[in-house]
Amino acid sequence: MNLILLGPPGAGKGTQAELLAAKHGLVQLSTGAMLRAAVKAGTEVGRQADAIMKKGGLVSDDIVVRIIKERIAEPDCAKGFILDGFPRTLPQAAALENMLKSSKLRVDAVVELKVDDEAMVARIAGRFSCAKCGAGYHDAFKPTKVAGVCDSCGSTEFSRRADDNAETVKARLLEYYKQTSPLVGYYYAKSALETVDGMGSIEGVSAAIEGAIEKLRG
Repeated sequence: MNLILLGPPGAGKGTQAELLAAKHGLVQLSTGAMLRAAVKAGTEVGRQADAIMKKGGLVSDDIVVRIIKERIAEPDCAKGFILDGFPRTLPQAAALENMLKSSKLRVDAVVELKVDDEAMVARIAGRFSCAKCGAGYHDAFKPTKVAGVCDSCGSTEFSRRADDNAETVKARLLEYYKQTSPLVGYYYAKSALETVDGMGSIEGVSAAIEGAIEKLRG
């Protein structure tokens, strides 16, 4: 079973991909991790990617697709995979489809996590963590039990990611709607897409995704 999860930054794709991978024996594939692995392994396509990155260039869609092709041919992908962060554009989706066809594979289901933009900005912009032990918190949804004191280790030092602010999150959302959201229509036209509410609990969203996959495969 080969899956794609769509949704804007902070929609919970990574968390849901981990749950799906564990339940169904799938491999969660990140393009960044695959690129690094190919470079480290010294494969032909990995050497090409390394040369481009060392010059500060962007690795082409063709190279990324070739790296995906190599990766999904490995034994641990026998039960299927979940693509994390790819495709992001219509040309990438078309290139991925052509590559899978050549390997006699296909995407079995694409699930879009639909979210409320303002709630998403609040969800991401409110995140912070303990600078000592890394425990995660949120201004509104998961504050520390004692203000200014980490529940886990008692530290009073906290940090926030530089890009976890409202302005940056809104810019990332705009980029998603410009480049990636057209994929919703692309996969809908191929009868491969279902949309679920991504604003519920982790368990609730997970159950909805399982139902969407069953519908698409059934």
